[in-house]
Amino acid sequence: MPKSPKRRGRSGLLVFEKRNYLLLLVGVALIVVGFAAMYLENQYQGFISLYISPILIVGGYAEIIYALLWSPSDEDPAEEGQAVRQ
Repeated sequence: MPKSPKRRGRSGLLVFEKRNYLLLLVGVALIVVGFAAMYLENQYQGFISLYISPILIVGGYAEIIYALLWSPSDEDPAEEGQAVRQ
């Protein structure tokens, strides 16, 4: 017996969209830049090592968390208009 369209699972859909992967990439880049800046300054009490790099690293982790939790709204007006036309 065929399943009704309302009961179909979302197994065929991707979990992340292009925007999620872009945000993940930006977060990883911030973390890499933060650690690289800390390494390149090579000073224990330097300004970049104490202030700039930790902000970049924490910002990168926050960006990754945001990218993992972000999901598009089901009521996106652009998608609704396309669904009605089809």
